Amino acid sequence: MSDDLSPLADLGERLISAARRHGADASDAAVVRSRSRSVEVRLGRVEETESSESDDLSLRVFVGKRSATVSADIRADPDRLAERAVAMARVSPENPHAGLAEPELLAREIADLDLFDPSEMGGEAMVASALETEEAARAVPGVTNSGGASAGMGATGLVLVTSTGFRGFRQRSGFSRQVSVLAGEGTRMERDYDFDSRIHLADLEDAASIGRRAGERAVARVNPDKVATGRYAIVLDPRVSRGLIGSLVGAINGAGIARGTSFLKNRMGEAVLPEALSLVDEPLLRRRAGSRPFDGEGVRGERLALVENGTLRSWILDSAAARELGLRTNGRALRSSSGVSPSSTNVTLTGGARRPVEDLLRDTWSGLYVTETIGHGANLVTGDYSTGASGFLIEEGRLGRPVSEFTIAGNLADMYRAIETADDADTRFSLVVPTLRIGEMTVAGR
Repeated sequence: MSDDLSPLADLGERLISAARRHGADASDAAVVRSRSRSVEVRLGRVEETESSESDDLSLRVFVGKRSATVSADIRADPDRLAERAVAMARVSPENPHAGLAEPELLAREIADLDLFDPSEMGGEAMVASALETEEAARAVPGVTNSGGASAGMGATGLVLVTSTGFRGFRQRSGFSRQVSVLAGEGTRMERDYDFDSRIHLADLEDAASIGRRAGERAVARVNPDKVATGRYAIVLDPRVSRGLIGSLVGAINGAGIARGTSFLKNRMGEAVLPEALSLVDEPLLRRRAGSRPFDGEGVRGERLALVENGTLRSWILDSAAARELGLRTNGRALRSSSGVSPSSTNVTLTGGARRPVEDLLRDTWSGLYVTETIGHGANLVTGDYSTGASGFLIEEGRLGRPVSEFTIAGNLADMYRAIETADDADTRFSLVVPTLRIGEMTVAGR
Protein backbone atom coordinates (compact mmCIF):
# COMPACT_ATOMS: atom_id res chain seq x y z
CA MET A 1 0.00 0.00 0.00
CA SER A 2 1.32 3.42 -0.91
CA ASP A 3 2.30 5.61 1.99
CA ASP A 4 0.86 8.67 0.20
CA LEU A 5 -2.40 9.35 2.02
CA SER A 6 -2.63 13.02 1.02
CA PRO A 7 -5.55 12.40 -1.41
CA LEU A 8 -7.52 10.91 1.47
CA ALA A 9 -6.69 13.93 3.62
CA ASP A 10 -7.99 16.22 0.89
CA LEU A 11 -11.23 14.23 0.87
CA GLY A 12 -11.48 14.66 4.63
CA GLU A 13 -11.07 18.41 4.26
CA ARG A 14 -13.86 18.48 1.67
CA LEU A 15 -16.16 16.60 4.02
CA ILE A 16 -15.46 19.06 6.84
CA SER A 17 -16.12 22.04 4.54
CA ALA A 18 -19.36 20.47 3.28
CA ALA A 19 -20.55 19.80 6.84
CA ARG A 20 -19.90 23.44 7.74
CA ARG A 21 -21.86 24.68 4.70
CA HIS A 22 -24.85 22.56 5.68
CA GLY A 23 -24.95 23.91 9.22
CA ALA A 24 -22.71 21.74 11.38
CA ASP A 25 -21.17 23.55 14.32
CA ALA A 26 -18.29 21.05 14.43
CA SER A 27 -17.28 17.86 12.64
CA ASP A 28 -14.55 15.33 12.07
CA ALA A 29 -13.91 12.93 9.21
CA ALA A 30 -11.99 9.65 9.15
CA VAL A 31 -10.93 8.05 5.88
CA VAL A 32 -9.58 4.50 6.03
CA ARG A 33 -7.72 2.59 3.30
CA SER A 34 -7.38 -1.18 3.81
CA ARG A 35 -5.54 -3.78 1.73
CA SER A 36 -5.10 -7.49 2.49
CA ARG A 37 -4.06 -10.76 0.86
CA SER A 38 -4.14 -14.28 2.30
CA VAL A 39 -3.93 -17.92 1.33
CA GLU A 40 -5.29 -21.03 3.07
CA VAL A 41 -4.03 -24.57 2.60
CA ARG A 42 -5.13 -27.92 3.97
CA LEU A 43 -3.46 -31.31 3.68
CA GLY A 44 -0.81 -29.91 1.36
CA ARG A 45 -3.17 -28.24 -1.11
CA VAL A 46 -4.28 -24.66 -1.61
CA GLU A 47 -7.94 -24.31 -0.61
CA GLU A 48 -8.55 -20.57 -0.86
CA THR A 49 -6.88 -17.30 -1.75
CA GLU A 50 -8.31 -13.92 -0.89
CA SER A 51 -7.50 -10.35 -1.79
CA SER A 52 -9.44 -7.30 -0.65
CA GLU A 53 -9.19 -3.54 -1.00
CA SER A 54 -11.43 -0.86 0.42
CA ASP A 55 -11.47 2.89 0.92
CA ASP A 56 -14.12 3.95 3.44
CA LEU A 57 -15.00 7.13 5.24
CA SER A 58 -17.07 8.23 8.19
CA LEU A 59 -18.25 11.74 8.96
CA ARG A 60 -19.32 12.81 12.44
CA VAL A 61 -21.16 16.11 12.79
CA PHE A 62 -22.39 18.15 15.74
CA VAL A 63 -25.30 20.58 15.71
CA GLY A 64 -25.34 22.08 19.15
CA LYS A 65 -25.37 19.07 21.49
CA ARG A 66 -26.88 16.80 18.88
CA SER A 67 -24.71 14.56 16.76
CA ALA A 68 -24.77 11.92 14.03
CA THR A 69 -22.26 9.72 12.23
CA VAL A 70 -22.59 8.47 8.65
CA SER A 71 -20.37 6.04 6.76
CA ALA A 72 -19.79 5.32 3.07
CA ASP A 73 -17.06 4.39 0.62
CA ILE A 74 -15.01 7.16 -0.94
CA ARG A 75 -17.13 7.22 -4.10
CA ALA A 76 -19.89 8.93 -2.13
CA ASP A 77 -20.50 12.59 -2.90
CA PRO A 78 -19.10 14.64 0.03
CA ASP A 79 -21.79 17.30 -0.23
CA ARG A 80 -24.71 14.89 -0.15
CA LEU A 81 -23.11 12.86 2.66
CA ALA A 82 -22.61 15.98 4.77
CA GLU A 83 -26.18 17.12 4.09
CA ARG A 84 -27.54 13.77 5.25
CA ALA A 85 -25.36 13.75 8.38
CA VAL A 86 -26.46 17.23 9.45
CA ALA A 87 -30.12 16.36 8.83
CA MET A 88 -29.75 13.27 11.00
CA ALA A 89 -28.04 15.24 13.76
CA ARG A 90 -30.85 17.80 13.89
CA VAL A 91 -33.42 15.13 14.78
CA SER A 92 -31.15 13.22 17.19
CA PRO A 93 -31.60 13.54 20.97
CA GLU A 94 -29.38 16.01 22.75
CA ASN A 95 -26.32 14.74 24.57
CA PRO A 96 -24.82 17.31 26.95
CA HIS A 97 -21.45 15.56 26.76
CA ALA A 98 -21.17 15.45 22.95
CA GLY A 99 -18.43 17.31 21.11
CA LEU A 100 -14.95 17.14 19.67
CA ALA A 101 -11.86 16.92 21.83
CA GLU A 102 -10.64 20.23 23.22
CA PRO A 103 -8.24 21.86 20.69
CA GLU A 104 -5.43 22.22 23.21
CA LEU A 105 -5.34 18.42 23.63
CA LEU A 106 -4.81 17.63 19.95
CA ALA A 107 -1.52 16.12 18.84
CA ARG A 108 0.80 18.81 17.47
CA GLU A 109 3.41 16.36 16.16
CA ILE A 110 2.72 12.89 14.82
CA ALA A 111 5.27 10.49 16.32
CA ASP A 112 6.85 7.89 14.04
CA LEU A 113 6.25 4.61 15.89
CA ASP A 114 7.60 2.35 13.11
CA LEU A 115 4.20 0.74 12.51
CA PHE A 116 4.46 0.32 8.73
CA ASP A 117 6.60 -2.14 6.79
CA PRO A 118 6.37 -1.82 2.97
CA SER A 119 7.62 -5.38 2.47
CA GLU A 120 5.53 -7.61 0.22
CA MET A 121 4.71 -11.31 0.42
CA GLY A 122 3.92 -12.53 -3.06
CA GLY A 123 1.33 -15.23 -3.69
CA GLU A 124 3.91 -17.98 -4.10
CA ALA A 125 5.70 -16.95 -0.92
CA MET A 126 2.46 -17.02 1.06
CA VAL A 127 1.57 -20.47 -0.28
CA ALA A 128 5.05 -21.75 0.62
CA SER A 129 4.79 -20.25 4.10
CA ALA A 130 1.39 -21.83 4.80
CA LEU A 131 2.49 -25.21 3.44
CA GLU A 132 5.66 -25.20 5.54
CA THR A 133 3.70 -24.33 8.68
CA GLU A 134 1.20 -27.14 8.11
CA GLU A 135 3.92 -29.65 7.19
CA ALA A 136 5.79 -28.96 10.43
CA ALA A 137 2.62 -29.45 12.47
CA ARG A 138 1.65 -32.68 10.68
CA ALA A 139 5.16 -34.05 11.17
CA VAL A 140 4.69 -34.17 14.97
CA PRO A 141 4.13 -37.81 16.00
CA GLY A 142 0.50 -38.29 17.02
CA VAL A 143 -0.98 -35.62 14.74
CA THR A 144 -3.65 -37.32 12.61
CA ASN A 145 -5.36 -34.57 10.63
CA SER A 146 -5.18 -30.88 9.78
CA GLY A 147 -7.63 -28.04 10.21
CA GLY A 148 -5.56 -26.02 7.74
CA ALA A 149 -2.89 -23.36 7.72
CA SER A 150 -2.81 -19.83 6.40
CA ALA A 151 -0.47 -16.95 5.69
CA GLY A 152 -1.39 -13.36 5.02
CA MET A 153 -0.43 -9.74 4.92
CA GLY A 154 -2.28 -6.45 5.01
CA ALA A 155 -2.07 -2.75 5.71
CA THR A 156 -4.41 -0.05 6.93
CA GLY A 157 -4.04 3.68 6.52
CA LEU A 158 -6.07 6.24 8.48
CA VAL A 159 -6.50 9.94 7.88
CA LEU A 160 -8.32 12.01 10.51
CA VAL A 161 -9.39 15.61 9.90
CA THR A 162 -11.31 17.80 12.36
CA SER A 163 -12.98 21.17 12.10
CA THR A 164 -10.75 22.34 14.97
CA GLY A 165 -7.66 22.13 12.76
CA PHE A 166 -6.29 18.62 13.29
CA ARG A 167 -4.98 16.69 10.28
CA GLY A 168 -3.22 13.42 10.99
CA PHE A 169 -2.03 10.33 9.08
CA ARG A 170 -1.10 6.92 10.36
CA GLN A 171 -0.43 3.53 8.74
CA ARG A 172 -0.09 0.01 10.06
CA SER A 173 1.07 -3.17 8.33
CA GLY A 174 0.55 -6.76 9.42
CA PHE A 175 1.96 -10.18 8.53
CA SER A 176 0.74 -13.49 9.89
CA ARG A 177 0.85 -17.27 9.69
CA GLN A 178 -1.18 -19.84 11.62
CA VAL A 179 -2.09 -23.51 11.70
CA SER A 180 -4.61 -25.80 13.38
CA VAL A 181 -4.21 -29.59 13.63
CA LEU A 182 -5.89 -32.59 15.25
CA ALA A 183 -4.47 -35.50 17.22
CA GLY A 184 -6.07 -38.77 18.27
CA GLU A 185 -8.74 -40.84 16.53
CA GLY A 186 -12.51 -40.82 16.13
CA THR A 187 -14.50 -39.18 18.90
CA ARG A 188 -11.33 -38.80 20.99
CA MET A 189 -9.73 -36.27 18.62
CA GLU A 190 -8.34 -33.09 20.11
CA ARG A 191 -7.55 -29.87 18.27
CA ASP A 192 -5.04 -27.12 18.98
CA TYR A 193 -3.34 -24.30 17.10
CA ASP A 194 -0.54 -21.79 17.04
CA PHE A 195 0.08 -18.55 15.16
CA ASP A 196 2.17 -15.44 14.92
CA SER A 197 1.22 -11.94 13.84
CA ARG A 198 3.66 -9.06 13.49
CA ILE A 199 3.83 -5.50 12.21
CA HIS A 200 7.14 -6.17 10.43
CA LEU A 201 7.72 -9.17 8.20
CA ALA A 202 11.26 -9.68 9.54
CA ASP A 203 9.86 -10.17 13.06
CA LEU A 204 7.50 -12.99 12.04
CA GLU A 205 8.37 -16.28 13.73
CA ASP A 206 9.54 -19.05 11.44
CA ALA A 207 6.91 -21.44 10.06
CA ALA A 208 8.53 -24.59 11.41
CA SER A 209 8.42 -23.40 15.05
CA ILE A 210 4.77 -22.36 14.79
CA GLY A 211 3.78 -25.66 13.22
CA ARG A 212 5.75 -27.79 15.66
CA ARG A 213 4.18 -26.06 18.69
CA ALA A 214 0.67 -26.47 17.30
CA GLY A 215 1.26 -30.18 16.77
CA GLU A 216 2.76 -30.71 20.21
CA ARG A 217 -0.12 -28.88 21.87
CA ALA A 218 -2.72 -30.99 20.07
CA VAL A 219 -0.95 -34.27 20.94
CA ALA A 220 -0.64 -33.28 24.60
CA ARG A 221 -4.43 -32.93 24.86
CA VAL A 222 -5.29 -36.46 23.66
CA ASN A 223 -7.32 -38.77 25.98
CA PRO A 224 -8.26 -36.18 28.61
CA ASP A 225 -9.58 -37.24 32.01
CA LYS A 226 -12.42 -35.71 33.98
CA VAL A 227 -11.84 -33.90 37.27
CA ALA A 228 -13.83 -34.31 40.45
CA THR A 229 -15.91 -31.38 41.65
CA GLY A 230 -14.16 -29.38 44.36
CA ARG A 231 -11.84 -26.49 45.14
CA TYR A 232 -8.60 -26.31 43.16
CA ALA A 233 -5.63 -23.98 42.89
CA ILE A 234 -5.83 -22.48 39.41
CA VAL A 235 -2.97 -21.48 37.10
CA LEU A 236 -3.83 -19.79 33.79
CA ASP A 237 -1.86 -20.24 30.57
CA PRO A 238 -1.10 -16.85 28.93
CA ARG A 239 -3.81 -17.51 26.31
CA VAL A 240 -6.34 -17.49 29.15
CA SER A 241 -4.67 -14.96 31.44
CA ARG A 242 -4.78 -12.32 28.69
CA GLY A 243 -8.54 -12.74 28.60
CA LEU A 244 -8.80 -12.38 32.37
CA ILE A 245 -6.81 -9.14 32.41
CA GLY A 246 -8.74 -8.02 29.32
CA SER A 247 -11.89 -8.24 31.43
CA LEU A 248 -10.24 -5.98 34.02
CA VAL A 249 -9.39 -3.48 31.28
CA GLY A 250 -12.99 -3.69 30.08
CA ALA A 251 -14.25 -2.95 33.59
CA ILE A 252 -12.00 0.16 33.69
CA ASN A 253 -13.44 1.49 30.41
CA GLY A 254 -14.93 4.93 31.02
CA ALA A 255 -18.03 4.27 28.91
CA GLY A 256 -19.10 1.47 31.25
CA ILE A 257 -18.25 3.57 34.30
CA ALA A 258 -20.38 6.46 32.99
CA ARG A 259 -23.30 4.08 32.34
CA GLY A 260 -22.86 2.44 35.73
CA THR A 261 -22.41 -1.00 34.15
CA SER A 262 -19.04 -1.96 35.67
CA PHE A 263 -18.47 -3.71 38.98
CA LEU A 264 -15.57 -1.26 39.51
CA LYS A 265 -17.70 1.88 39.19
CA ASN A 266 -17.25 2.84 42.86
CA ARG A 267 -13.73 1.47 43.33
CA MET A 268 -11.51 4.38 42.20
CA GLY A 269 -8.65 4.76 44.69
CA GLU A 270 -9.16 1.27 46.09
CA ALA A 271 -7.03 -1.86 45.82
CA VAL A 272 -8.04 -4.10 42.90
CA LEU A 273 -4.76 -6.00 42.40
CA PRO A 274 -2.03 -7.13 44.82
CA GLU A 275 0.16 -4.24 45.94
CA ALA A 276 3.13 -5.57 43.94
CA LEU A 277 1.27 -5.29 40.61
CA SER A 278 0.46 -2.39 38.29
CA LEU A 279 -1.41 -2.13 35.00
CA VAL A 280 -0.15 0.47 32.52
CA ASP A 281 -1.39 1.59 29.10
CA GLU A 282 1.22 2.96 26.68
CA PRO A 283 0.13 4.09 23.19
CA LEU A 284 3.51 5.42 22.01
CA LEU A 285 5.63 2.26 22.10
CA ARG A 286 7.51 1.53 18.86
CA ARG A 287 6.58 -1.53 16.75
CA ARG A 288 3.90 -2.67 19.18
CA ALA A 289 0.47 -4.08 18.38
CA GLY A 290 -1.66 -1.48 20.17
CA SER A 291 0.40 1.63 19.43
CA ARG A 292 -1.01 4.77 17.80
CA PRO A 293 0.46 8.28 17.54
CA PHE A 294 -2.97 9.86 18.04
CA ASP A 295 -6.37 8.52 18.99
CA GLY A 296 -9.68 8.55 17.15
CA GLU A 297 -10.25 12.19 18.09
CA GLY A 298 -6.74 13.42 17.25
CA VAL A 299 -5.51 13.44 20.86
CA ARG A 300 -1.99 12.26 21.65
CA GLY A 301 -2.15 9.71 24.44
CA GLU A 302 0.59 9.39 27.04
CA ARG A 303 1.59 6.60 29.40
CA LEU A 304 -1.33 5.97 31.75
CA ALA A 305 -1.27 4.03 35.02
CA LEU A 306 -4.63 2.27 35.15
CA VAL A 307 -3.68 0.45 38.34
CA GLU A 308 -0.66 1.57 40.36
CA ASN A 309 0.79 -0.63 43.11
CA GLY A 310 -2.49 -2.47 43.22
CA THR A 311 -4.67 0.65 43.46
CA LEU A 312 -7.12 1.73 40.74
CA ARG A 313 -5.95 5.14 39.45
CA SER A 314 -7.46 5.91 36.03
CA TRP A 315 -10.37 5.23 33.71
CA ILE A 316 -9.92 4.69 29.97
CA LEU A 317 -11.51 7.80 28.47
CA ASP A 318 -12.56 9.48 25.26
CA SER A 319 -13.96 13.00 25.32
CA ALA A 320 -17.63 12.13 25.81
CA ALA A 321 -17.05 9.63 28.63
CA ALA A 322 -14.60 12.04 30.27
CA ARG A 323 -17.10 14.92 30.25
CA GLU A 324 -19.82 12.69 31.69
CA LEU A 325 -17.49 11.80 34.55
CA GLY A 326 -16.28 15.38 35.05
CA LEU A 327 -12.80 14.57 33.73
CA ARG A 328 -10.65 15.19 30.64
CA THR A 329 -9.94 12.66 27.92
CA ASN A 330 -6.67 10.76 28.22
CA GLY A 331 -6.42 10.08 24.48
CA ARG A 332 -8.00 6.61 24.38
CA ALA A 333 -10.71 7.23 21.75
CA LEU A 334 -11.20 4.51 19.14
CA ARG A 335 -12.78 5.54 15.85
CA SER A 336 -15.11 3.10 14.06
CA SER A 337 -17.80 3.35 11.42
CA SER A 338 -20.42 3.78 14.16
CA GLY A 339 -18.63 6.58 16.01
CA VAL A 340 -16.12 6.98 18.84
CA SER A 341 -15.67 5.00 22.05
CA PRO A 342 -12.93 4.55 24.68
CA SER A 343 -10.37 1.81 24.04
CA SER A 344 -7.04 0.74 25.51
CA THR A 345 -3.77 0.57 23.54
CA ASN A 346 -0.75 -1.45 24.79
CA VAL A 347 -1.63 -2.70 28.27
CA THR A 348 1.04 -4.40 30.38
CA LEU A 349 0.71 -6.10 33.75
CA THR A 350 3.90 -5.13 35.56
CA GLY A 351 5.57 -6.01 38.85
CA GLY A 352 5.23 -9.12 40.97
CA ALA A 353 7.74 -11.86 41.68
CA ARG A 354 7.99 -12.89 38.00
CA ARG A 355 9.09 -16.42 38.75
CA PRO A 356 9.79 -19.01 36.05
CA VAL A 357 6.63 -20.95 35.19
CA GLU A 358 8.28 -24.15 36.50
CA ASP A 359 8.72 -22.51 39.93
CA LEU A 360 5.12 -21.29 39.97
CA LEU A 361 3.88 -24.81 39.21
CA ARG A 362 6.18 -26.37 41.79
CA ASP A 363 4.91 -24.01 44.48
CA THR A 364 1.32 -24.72 43.45
CA TRP A 365 2.04 -28.49 43.79
CA SER A 366 -1.56 -29.60 43.14
CA GLY A 367 -4.26 -27.94 41.05
CA LEU A 368 -5.37 -27.20 37.51
CA TYR A 369 -3.48 -25.53 34.67
CA VAL A 370 -6.11 -23.99 32.36
CA THR A 371 -5.16 -23.70 28.69
CA GLU A 372 -8.55 -22.98 27.15
CA THR A 373 -11.91 -21.55 28.17
CA ILE A 374 -15.24 -21.94 26.41
CA GLY A 375 -17.31 -18.79 26.01
CA HIS A 376 -16.91 -15.42 27.68
CA GLY A 377 -17.16 -16.14 31.38
CA ALA A 378 -16.84 -12.64 32.86
CA ASN A 379 -19.89 -10.59 33.82
CA LEU A 380 -18.49 -7.05 34.07
CA VAL A 381 -21.66 -5.71 35.70
CA THR A 382 -21.68 -8.06 38.69
CA GLY A 383 -18.08 -9.31 38.68
CA ASP A 384 -19.21 -12.95 38.53
CA TYR A 385 -17.01 -15.36 36.57
CA SER A 386 -17.95 -18.80 35.27
CA THR A 387 -16.66 -20.61 32.20
CA GLY A 388 -16.11 -24.05 30.75
CA ALA A 389 -12.45 -25.02 30.56
CA SER A 390 -9.84 -27.61 29.68
CA GLY A 391 -6.17 -28.00 30.47
CA PHE A 392 -3.91 -30.18 32.61
CA LEU A 393 -3.71 -31.41 36.16
CA ILE A 394 -0.87 -30.01 38.25
CA GLU A 395 0.53 -33.05 40.07
CA GLU A 396 3.42 -32.80 42.50
CA GLY A 397 4.41 -29.44 41.06
CA ARG A 398 4.46 -30.45 37.38
CA LEU A 399 1.99 -30.59 34.52
CA GLY A 400 0.28 -33.97 34.49
CA ARG A 401 -2.62 -35.56 32.65
CA PRO A 402 -4.85 -33.58 30.27
CA VAL A 403 -8.34 -32.80 31.59
CA SER A 404 -11.45 -31.37 29.96
CA GLU A 405 -15.15 -30.62 30.35
CA PHE A 406 -15.01 -28.83 33.67
CA THR A 407 -16.25 -25.43 34.79
CA ILE A 408 -14.37 -22.89 36.90
CA ALA A 409 -16.31 -20.26 38.83
CA GLY A 410 -15.50 -17.39 41.13
CA ASN A 411 -15.63 -13.63 41.54
CA LEU A 412 -13.43 -11.34 39.47
CA ALA A 413 -12.60 -9.07 42.41
CA ASP A 414 -11.30 -12.04 44.41
CA MET A 415 -9.44 -13.49 41.42
CA TYR A 416 -7.63 -10.22 40.69
CA ARG A 417 -6.60 -9.73 44.31
CA ALA A 418 -5.04 -13.22 44.39
CA ILE A 419 -2.91 -12.92 41.24
CA GLU A 420 0.69 -14.16 41.25
CA THR A 421 2.81 -13.78 38.10
CA ALA A 422 5.30 -15.86 36.15
CA ASP A 423 8.01 -14.42 33.88
CA ASP A 424 6.75 -15.42 30.41
CA ALA A 425 4.88 -12.29 29.23
CA ASP A 426 4.78 -12.00 25.43
CA THR A 427 5.08 -8.50 23.93
CA ARG A 428 3.57 -9.58 20.58
CA PHE A 429 0.14 -8.76 21.94
CA SER A 430 -1.57 -5.52 22.91
CA LEU A 431 -2.24 -7.17 26.28
CA VAL A 432 1.09 -8.25 27.77
CA VAL A 433 0.28 -10.73 30.52
CA PRO A 434 2.26 -13.78 31.75
CA THR A 435 1.10 -17.07 33.19
CA LEU A 436 -0.96 -16.29 36.30
CA ARG A 437 -1.87 -18.14 39.46
CA ILE A 438 -5.19 -16.87 40.78
CA GLY A 439 -5.70 -18.78 44.03
CA GLU A 440 -8.36 -21.42 44.59
CA MET A 441 -11.61 -21.56 42.64
CA THR A 442 -14.70 -23.73 42.63
CA VAL A 443 -14.49 -26.41 39.93
CA ALA A 444 -17.50 -28.38 38.70
CA GLY A 445 -16.46 -31.66 37.09
CA ARG A 446 -17.67 -35.26 37.21
